[in-house]
Amino acid sequence: MMKRNILAVVIPALLVAGAANAAEIYNKDSNKLDLYGKAVGLHYFSDYAGNDGDQTYARLGFKGETKINDQLTGYGPVGIQLPG
Repeated sequence: MMKRNILAVVIPALLVAGAANAAEIYNKDSNKLDLYGKAVGLHYFSDYAGNDGDQTYARLGFKGETKINDQLTGYGPVGIQLPG
């Protein structure tokens, strides 16, 4: 009985979770650069032609951080979303 309850919680959680990842590619002298990305596979079934079909996309980007002085830190993101 307990196994069934656990599966009832775990399976929907896996279906909702997206595929998102991040990796630190540089970290030296108070300067940091991260690469992040996400891939989403979507297909809509709709009577409205504007929503119907493949809506898959991938998102890639960089996030930077640098320490300007003891009290000030600069942050900067840049990203792009690519259709599938």
